Amino acid sequence: QVQLVESGGGSVQSGGSLRLSCAASGNTIRSYCLGWFRQVPGKEREGVTATYTVDERTAYGDSVRGRFTISQDNAKNVLYLQMNSLKPEDTAVYYCAADQREDCVYAGLLREKTYNYWGQGTQVTVSS
Repeated sequence: QVQLVESGGGSVQSGGSLRLSCAASGNTIRSYCLGWFRQVPGKEREGVTATYTVDERTAYGDSVRGRFTISQDNAKNVLYLQMNSLKPEDTAVYYCAADQREDCVYAGLLREKTYNYWGQGTQVTVSS
């Protein structure tokens, strides 16, 4: 079992950058499926980016590819989301997610149901 806590959210103008962090405790994330999701009121949670740390396969949603980057620091047990060229439509609550399943690539790295462990979320607001 792992506990996840996001930080780094805030308000930024369009074109700006933010880096979100997700600190994990209770277990190492070295061999996990790890992902970032986002949600706006009234809409389903959307997969932003995710990675399977065992073979480093990574997936990005079409709307963020080329602008967002997922990375991790195994020594610190932290997952990051670097967000560049932010747009107003990136405004959402961002969640990190994790799971130890070995079939997360087959199950779908960007599918919400692939993950059992979730952080509490951090708000990102991008103004035009």
